[in-house]
Amino acid sequence: MINDLESILERSRELSWERFGRRIYFYAPSFLYYQNEYFEPPRYSFPSISVTGRKCFLKCKHCGGVILRSMIPAETPRKLVKTLRRIKNKGAVGCLISGGCLRDGSVPLSRFISAIAEARRIGLKTVVHTGLVSFEIAEKLKKAGVSSVSIDIIGSDETIREIYNLKATIRDYEDSLRALKEVGINFTPHILVGLHYGELKGELNALKIISKYNPSALIIIVFFPIRGTVMEKINPPHPRKVAEIIAQARFMMPSIPIVLGCARPKRKHRAEMDVLAIKAGVNGIAFPEEQTIKTALEFGLQISFSPICCSQIYEDITHKS
Repeated sequence: MINDLESILERSRELSWERFGRRIYFYAPSFLYYQNEYFEPPRYSFPSISVTGRKCFLKCKHCGGVILRSMIPAETPRKLVKTLRRIKNKGAVGCLISGGCLRDGSVPLSRFISAIAEARRIGLKTVVHTGLVSFEIAEKLKKAGVSSVSIDIIGSDETIREIYNLKATIRDYEDSLRALKEVGINFTPHILVGLHYGELKGELNALKIISKYNPSALIIIVFFPIRGTVMEKINPPHPRKVAEIIAQARFMMPSIPIVLGCARPKRKHRAEMDVLAIKAGVNGIAFPEEQTIKTALEFGLQISFSPICCSQIYEDITHKS
């Protein structure tokens, strides 16, 4: 089994290096603390903002709205504009804008469009992490000058109902991808490995769906238990399972940049996972462990560091090509 995995990772790695070269991009935006001998990002380089504050109607079992507590609250368009100007004055180059979901699985962005457009006017890069998104909202985000849209894609109807507490289907998520593709905005789908109580369920199906829409990049994130949530005692998926998903993603999307994103387990689990991700030929990793960086260097990879969101890897790769 281990030998089989090593063979799969080698094939994935060679495919990645053939397309993108022996290079890896490391990201450390300022919404999480990060510092080591290799890189220390500016304190306000890329903060995260919630347009709903701590409010979320879905209260998904894996998150329960807890993640919103670490974001800057800006519950009105006026507050959002003030927040954008304030972080710009503190040296931010961009920000992540998101929030809790309504009962239909969407983040209430409509009334914030003009405020979001302010970011571009003052020179901030913006990544908007939506829930389910309509063609109308996607088009408005495009016109507002949003740099890219991030969206979680789930490949199991059971997971949508059971974990997200949402009356929606896989088709609704595919419709969101179609809308983003049709309006021509950069979009970076996220797959949360192990979302279904730490087990793999719809991940491969989600990859198949995403592969039809040629995204700007693919972000792999991994379930980890959050204290105070329904799933706080659930174990994350084994790093080898995550590595297999990364490899399968590469086989399905050989020309799409793939990143191991910021939301994933820490400590020993992260250290093992990150090394396997490098063996799979991942193009980028957010908040890498020091050993991860050393492993990349041992593989002879060119490395670079950025203080912005890892979803922007498509720009970095384009500029280096």
